[in-house]
Amino acid sequence: MPGQRRCPADEPHGGEPQAGSVTIELGAYLGAVPDRLAEQIAGARRALIVSHENPDADTLGAALAVARIVEFHGGQATTVCSDPVPPLYSFLAGIEAERQAPDPAVDYDLIVIVDCGTLDRVGAVGRSHAALFERLPVAIIDHHLSNPGSTTPELDWIDPDSAATCEMVTLLAIHLGVPLTAADGALAAALMAGIVMDTATFAHPNATPRTLSVAAALVEAGAPLSEISRRLYRTKPDAQLRLFGRVLERLESADGGRVVWSSLLDADLVATGTAPADSEGIIDLLSQAEAAEVAIIFKEAPGGTRISVRTKPGGVDATVLTGTFGGGGHARAAGATIDEPLPRAQVAVLAEARRLARAVAR
Repeated sequence: MPGQRRCPADEPHGGEPQAGSVTIELGAYLGAVPDRLAEQIAGARRALIVSHENPDADTLGAALAVARIVEFHGGQATTVCSDPVPPLYSFLAGIEAERQAPDPAVDYDLIVIVDCGTLDRVGAVGRSHAALFERLPVAIIDHHLSNPGSTTPELDWIDPDSAATCEMVTLLAIHLGVPLTAADGALAAALMAGIVMDTATFAHPNATPRTLSVAAALVEAGAPLSEISRRLYRTKPDAQLRLFGRVLERLESADGGRVVWSSLLDADLVATGTAPADSEGIIDLLSQAEAAEVAIIFKEAPGGTRISVRTKPGGVDATVLTGTFGGGGHARAAGATIDEPLPRAQVAVLAEARRLARAVAR
């Protein structure tokens, strides 16, 4: 395979690497890729790749990468997200082709949903094109513990031990013989963006030896790790910093700081000239509170309140807290949407958060 030594699970490894090849050994991890899912994606001729609403780097990077995998195998792919792509992710090659609805001129033969903890997270695309989702085979690639799977489990790949969906899609690409160096490194960059986002540049405890090995292979394939980390975590417009300031000024705590929280109001967005996507990262600042077992951001949302939760390793399971309110995610990072105005949602969520935090013994 030009540019990269292919390493499917049943192919021997060793020998001298070719110039420009990726030499990081990932063969031991390729058995995790479901064969039926891989066959379906490689055989798709017109695939619809769907990200979750309010997109982040992991869902967008995974969608772009799956699209490139489909194209490598001779198919066509459309990437779709219910919400516009935030400017933060404009550096991802190919993101300008992202649509907010399927192309009506395309007769799709497969839907691939990436990084959606539940099917509801697809958002308006799923509701307005319900007939399409019911008619076509749907493959799921996701790493959320709370994902219940679909009615076609043979096409599901749900791996809660993966730090990011992009980690999984990297293995899928290699399994299907797609060079990580494809598109002059654009494939590797998209995949690295998702891993950087969901590990906070490898600072979160979800980063495993496999995560680091996958990331090393992506760097070797041309992913600019330092630049991606800078863009996602160390570069913010002035307006976004002002938004963060308003939210941090509202910081509150209870039980000796074991629970901390703040609120993001629609009025904050108006006052700072920002968009909801600019709130990305605020919860990670709150979670740095020294004594906090639980950190929560309450956000005004259409018809209710959106919460984002972070917890400390060895303590409260964030999915237990958010699951009480119909949400989900990961043990250390989860979210939910509550059909109550912010003040009511805050009372209910904080009562449960305090109960769970008090049960933590350190």
